[in-house]
Amino acid sequence: MKSQGIKGPSYRFIYGNIQEVMNMRMESMSRPMGLSHQIFLRIQPHMYSWVKIYGKNFLGWYGSNAQLIITESELVKEILNNRDKAYPKADLGGYMTKLLGDGLVTSEGEKWAKLRKLANHAFRAESLKNMIPAMIASVEMMLEKWKQREAFGSSYLEGKDIFDMLRKFSIVSARNGFKIRLPGLSKFLKSRDDIKSDKLEKGIRDSIIKIIKKREKAMKGEADNFGTDFLGLLLKANHDADKNNRITVEDMVDECKTFYVAGHESTSTLLTWTVLLLAIHTDWQEKARQEVFELFGKQHPNSENIGRLQTVRMIINETLRLYPPVVTFARKVKREVKLGKFTLPANINLNVPTLALHHDPQIWGEDVHLFKPERFSEGVAKATNNNPAVYLPFGFGPRSCAGTNFAINEAKIALSMILQRYTFTLSPAYSHSPVQVLTVRPQHGVQVILEAL
Repeated sequence: MKSQGIKGPSYRFIYGNIQEVMNMRMESMSRPMGLSHQIFLRIQPHMYSWVKIYGKNFLGWYGSNAQLIITESELVKEILNNRDKAYPKADLGGYMTKLLGDGLVTSEGEKWAKLRKLANHAFRAESLKNMIPAMIASVEMMLEKWKQREAFGSSYLEGKDIFDMLRKFSIVSARNGFKIRLPGLSKFLKSRDDIKSDKLEKGIRDSIIKIIKKREKAMKGEADNFGTDFLGLLLKANHDADKNNRITVEDMVDECKTFYVAGHESTSTLLTWTVLLLAIHTDWQEKARQEVFELFGKQHPNSENIGRLQTVRMIINETLRLYPPVVTFARKVKREVKLGKFTLPANINLNVPTLALHHDPQIWGEDVHLFKPERFSEGVAKATNNNPAVYLPFGFGPRSCAGTNFAINEAKIALSMILQRYTFTLSPAYSHSPVQVLTVRPQHGVQVILEAL
């Protein structure tokens, strides 16, 4: 890589750059950051620094594994499009494999194609339209108790234990994200976190199996009558007469884990950051409220007009730019391949840091760290100068998030119903401390002062 002009921090025996990364993160996270949105420097200080020192593409070391960090948008596009099937998903390993299993996010090849087809069917336009009443009912519960959420065709309360266990699991996973583990030793020497994650993994699986069996019992095992939501489609696939289309119970569990994690985490953090930004920028809050009242009055949002929420969509897009749920996309090189002007060897890992692209002043201008929804007034294509690989809140290419429209619809509905009932301003008690666990989230929550309309 050096002979091709790729530089990077020096390799250290066994640990690579891990110790440097941990020290830089510890320093950046040691104090609140004030009401700035410059979170790249806080969340990934090592990448922020090394991009400046070594250039847009550089080589780092995760233990003894070489990792090529790519922030050049044309190369990002090529990697995530993956037209020649040269850049499969990187192996997550450790706690993340336990958390997600071999579901849609992690699987490859024929299995991924089968699961993606199911997901695409579940989240097609007609299905999303049918889910709107459940979303509205969920937000009504949230507004009554400010913590309720509908999930997965089951009620929030049914899934609450799963959410709680997944939250605990994600904290354990984040805590161990930069620890080097010697292969094989974890089978014999289990840490406290290993034991805790094993227990949580079993608890999550048992709870999901319970929900699956409840649905089967309610529908009396009739394959054509399991329901049209994602869980129903999974059950139908589990009972499919054609073994090529059939999925196992373990596949169902892994898919449920994936969508509990991805579906709940991404939308809840998106809403949290949106409320924060609108509590700070009350002028945009009022613009959004006026739009909501013009379209819906005091009635519930409806499928006919959700797509007309232009101001709300601009706000959501800008929130996702400043605070994307996923800060890194990890791939690996399957075989020696040409990427742009570089020749990459097989088995090297690739890392695309979303924040490097979303917070690049060369792409977005010198006001890159300011909340300016008007960037998206003419849509994402115009905002990105027709370069989709610079805006990656839900990924890009064939592996982009299957539930993107579901998440955006949920956010639009929830935000509309909040704006119909409350005005809100930021509480003086709020301390701005974004952290990365599974997604980028506020370390101490967001405190706002609500005033009923």
